[in-house]
Amino acid sequence: MNIMARKNQKAPWEEEEEIIWVSRTEMKNDMEDLQKLGEELVGLKPSVLAKFPLSEDLQVAIADAQRFKNEAKRRQLQYIGKLMRLEDPEPIQLALDKIRNKHSQTTIALQKLEILRDRMIETPDVVIEEVMVRYPEADRQRFRQLARQAQKEKASKKPPKAYREIFQVLKDLYLDEDL
Repeated sequence: MNIMARKNQKAPWEEEEEIIWVSRTEMKNDMEDLQKLGEELVGLKPSVLAKFPLSEDLQVAIADAQRFKNEAKRRQLQYIGKLMRLEDPEPIQLALDKIRNKHSQTTIALQKLEILRDRMIETPDVVIEEVMVRYPEADRQRFRQLARQAQKEKASKKPPKAYREIFQVLKDLYLDEDL
């Protein structure tokens, strides 16, 4: 049995390695994307940045960029872009997306509270009962009082003081629930 070695050849069943050529333009675009990601990080508050998976060098560079103005800031942003090439951008992008999503979720929740407030003024007894089921610590009597006041304000076309107060109480209950 004579097995001949094939020099510089792969067996027909083995996959060939694919060589991926990256153009200069693609590399430049990738670097610009990383710099933009760094600029977004510079725009965040330090307390939010603490939650990001960043190297110490990058944290220091971002803190410096937040202090700088004009030309110094521009150069610092370029430096941050250079440091970003050494980082894995995926976890940073995921953390940034989470923050954006949390903001969106809060906005949606506040819109739902506004709808709940409007329903409370229209049909106080039904909606107040819903609120009491969801937030047992809420003050039923206070909600009834505010709903009646809001109805009177609306009928007499006065400023919506009680209307706003209902929203504030609902918002406080919602925020206490999140904590």
